[in-house]
Amino acid sequence: MKPDLENMSRDELLQLKADIDRALESLETRRKAEALKAAEDAARKYGFSLQELKEVGGKRTKGVPRYRNPKNPSQTWTGKGRKPKWVLEALDEGIPMEKMEI
Repeated sequence: MKPDLENMSRDELLQLKADIDRALESLETRRKAEALKAAEDAARKYGFSLQELKEVGGKRTKGVPRYRNPKNPSQTWTGKGRKPKWVLEALDEGIPMEKMEI
């Protein structure tokens, strides 16, 4: 049902405007929440968080470590780029990559 704007008082029109503004704010809040959930679901599908994806556009990140030195757990490697010396040494000793996975 469409309101009869021509026959409404100034106060009624102002109240209608306030109600519309509140409804629009509420709609925008819901849509943002839906968009955020969809973005989080999409990122999760590929194994990332939104925070990790945000960092891609800015400064370059080291990445998430996938391998750990069995002899020195403070040494990690993402699995990207050149293999660190400790990885090569472990492989030479017969330790498979699967044993170094985090």
